[in-house]
Amino acid sequence: MSDTSNTDGRVADAVREHWADRVLPESWRPFARLARLERPIGWWLLLLPGWWTIALAQVASGGGVPNVWNLVLFLIGAIVMRGAGCTFNDIVDRDFDGSVARTRSRPIPSGQVSVKAAKVFMIAMSLTGFLVLIQFNWYAIILGVISLGLVAIYPFMKRFTYWPQVFLGLAFNWGALLGWAAVRGHLEWAPVLLYLGGISWTLAYDTIYAHQDKEDDLLIGVKSTALKFGPATPKWLVFFFTIALALIAAAGHLAGAGVIFFTGIAAAALHAAWQMSRLDIDDPTRCLRLFRSNRNFGLIIFAAAVLDSLFRING
Repeated sequence: MSDTSNTDGRVADAVREHWADRVLPESWRPFARLARLERPIGWWLLLLPGWWTIALAQVASGGGVPNVWNLVLFLIGAIVMRGAGCTFNDIVDRDFDGSVARTRSRPIPSGQVSVKAAKVFMIAMSLTGFLVLIQFNWYAIILGVISLGLVAIYPFMKRFTYWPQVFLGLAFNWGALLGWAAVRGHLEWAPVLLYLGGISWTLAYDTIYAHQDKEDDLLIGVKSTALKFGPATPKWLVFFFTIALALIAAAGHLAGAGVIFFTGIAAAALHAAWQMSRLDIDDPTRCLRLFRSNRNFGLIIFAAAVLDSLFRING
């Protein structure tokens, strides 16, 4: 087991030379690390299902430019709520994190932030997220509040099931429901299918991510789909990506999307195929790189939905 700790407080799997570790005042940096600001892939993956559904809801409403204010609110909400969720996760997992090479440099187990300070920070981030949430209609606000239950139970699931990624997917893709409600004021089958597709996507990318920690997880008794699937992981990933793309395409069909959106789905499928061609489940560095590449997978789908909406009204 390699020692990934360092002397400047930076976290092992952070983006190197990220602005949060260079520009922020030194006293702020441990809290930025607690919120994962220097690991932005997490808020991207939380944000993108919400952006997908905002764009597709615009398609269903006749096309045009998706509501930019909603997109901005979802961006802010994703960053702060991902920060609050990660802080809660780190409080719950502080003993486990101290036993894993990749996570022992996180702010709580490394002693950069006390548990008490982390709790105060988590409350502040949550209140900021609530201020964002109340900008939407009542239907969306209620949906947003309901999601807190999923956020609360996720950190505990790795103790009881080999499928904690399912619970991560349930929480991380809630924006697919919330965004549609924010635009349309109610739910329909399209966002439900998008939500289910996002869960399958999460199972794919987070299984790749979990292969970084499988040796440490075995030692400390933590469960994951990476351990569940083992050498059969590639077959399962093909299954999850296929289901994800099929459900997202079905959501687009129900929303009235056209050829531009489905061309984007085909491009996302090529990206998934590229991930599979590069996968090596015994190479943690490559697993992290492929995990991070799922931001591009999600952006391809978002861009396709936006372009489809724009050309629908201008075509």
